[in-house]
Amino acid sequence: MKTGLFISVLAIILGCAQNESTECEADYSEFETAETQKTEPFKKVTLSATDGLTVTADIYDTGNAEAPWIILCHQAGFSRGEYREIAPQLNALGYNCIATDQRSGNEVNGIKNETNAAAKKAKLPTAYSDAIPDVEAALKYVNVEMKASKVILWGSSYSAALTFVMAAKHPEQIDAIVAFSPGEYFKVDGKGIAEFSANVTCPVFISSAKSEHSSWKGIFEKVTTPKSSHLPEVKGIHGSRGLWESTEGNEAVWEALKSYLKTL
Repeated sequence: MKTGLFISVLAIILGCAQNESTECEADYSEFETAETQKTEPFKKVTLSATDGLTVTADIYDTGNAEAPWIILCHQAGFSRGEYREIAPQLNALGYNCIATDQRSGNEVNGIKNETNAAAKKAKLPTAYSDAIPDVEAALKYVNVEMKASKVILWGSSYSAALTFVMAAKHPEQIDAIVAFSPGEYFKVDGKGIAEFSANVTCPVFISSAKSEHSSWKGIFEKVTTPKSSHLPEVKGIHGSRGLWESTEGNEAVWEALKSYLKTL
């Protein structure tokens, strides 16, 4: 316990000896709370999707209003918790970030997907493509409310596939794509993901586990804009987890990603 806090608490204890009041115990608890309180590197916000569903997200703010924004979308069965480790590192690189809970997901790193819970309560569908309004809500937030100078849409697994759908449908709102382990996981309006990637007008970066190359090769080949990709020399892992410190080869993935971001 720090010296100043110790002196303050000692004064309270002496006061209690003279005045048998239980109020002193509450005051002591407040000192302990102030001493042990931790400052999180993010703040939780809620957005509104076009169908009225409340979308939960975490904002990782650099404090620089002019900094580019990265929208971080999680993989299947996960939540915004996928980016607890990644987003602060992106902040250090100079990017503001918003990590979303999409309605298609569940939990990771002890963080429950609140958008998914809200969708189930409202009896709304939670398939992969049903998450489109959630991503659109994040796009609106960074473009309209935050007046972002540049917007990078980042996806993991099924949401990596969604980045191509979003960029083809909203080219004026997205300046670049980062896609970890995309694939032909679903169709939107009867079209496959490669059909959308052919209409993307912004730069694209793709990475994945080493064994997943065939899953996104066709999507990547259709892209006509500046593009780059990274396959790990080691096994790697599915989705944005390729950047987690616990993943073998994450350093090489980070280097490839940083090289791409410098080109934007």
